[in-house]
Amino acid sequence: MLFVVMGCSVVFALLAVEVIHRLVRRFAHSGRMYRPGQVFGALLAAQISLSAYPVDAPVALHALGIALILAGAWLLAALISTLVDVSLSRIRTDVTDNRHARRVHTQVVLVRRLVLVVIGVLAVGAILMTFPGARAVGSTVLASAALIGAVAAFSAQSLLGNLIAGLQIAFSDAVRLDDVVVVEGEWGRVEDVTLTYVVLHLWDDRRMVLPTSYFLRTPFENWTRTQSALLGTVELDLDWTVPVEAMRQEMRSMLEGSDLWDGRVSVLQVTQATNGFVRLRALVSAADAGKLWDLRCLTREHLVDWVQRQHGGALPQVRTKTVTGVKKAQPAGDQHTDARVFGESADGTLREQAFAGPKQ
Repeated sequence: MLFVVMGCSVVFALLAVEVIHRLVRRFAHSGRMYRPGQVFGALLAAQISLSAYPVDAPVALHALGIALILAGAWLLAALISTLVDVSLSRIRTDVTDNRHARRVHTQVVLVRRLVLVVIGVLAVGAILMTFPGARAVGSTVLASAALIGAVAAFSAQSLLGNLIAGLQIAFSDAVRLDDVVVVEGEWGRVEDVTLTYVVLHLWDDRRMVLPTSYFLRTPFENWTRTQSALLGTVELDLDWTVPVEAMRQEMRSMLEGSDLWDGRVSVLQVTQATNGFVRLRALVSAADAGKLWDLRCLTREHLVDWVQRQHGGALPQVRTKTVTGVKKAQPAGDQHTDARVFGESADGTLREQAFAGPKQ
């Protein structure tokens, strides 16, 4: 009779979960809760059935209780993840100015991971409390957070430091998801931010993984801290004969015909004129780092091609001059020529005699 009641309860629970799933499956991300809901519903139905009948099977009841705790933690974690995903799906990051959206994404993702860790700790504590000999340990896990923190601070300082750094990064707005950063000389985007590490997607599809504490103690470049628009430079060393004004107009015309330029900055200046060359610096602007790189390369290629075609004489060159008609110097012979050094004045003559040495 007990097994019949238990079987009917489990079937009823599964049917209830199926009905709920069909009602909410039109909502995005709802499928994540289907499997843990089935497991939790079946275990809960079995637990209620066993509680209604006196059964002398303490081991089975204990195992069922532990399984129910794990299933409940699984279902709660799935519920939180679903709610977070639904909320984040309404915050678009595919817009031009997505700084606020990326900040919210970073903070919510880190908080979700922290909550999932807390759920896991609570589940472990609840399971320990089901054992009579370990109930004190379970109570300690649930209630003595200060003592656990003190012990863990000595045994896992690096881990705790990274956890704290992860929370600081999330709420200090120093690094966000999809930020463009330069770290250790490598350019890339922030692909993932966890409580303990940050993953960078580098420009050549490599991944750089750094501890979160790195971003609190080491300087790094964040190109999208306040906005995604950037400025970039292109430098050319050319001859003094280069027509700067004509080159400036040519660059402006090229930028106006390119969809990479955002229309903010177009400057061409002579920044240096030494050693037979003039250095021209072109300053351009683009909406983001990727477009800026392409625009810099396009500007450099276009200006080099324009100089080659229109003003070949302005290409870098070294000028030399050959001097003719200079008499060849004659050997000095045995005569002293120190007077050429000291001059022909009376004072020079006296110094010449002093440095000439004794006469032979």
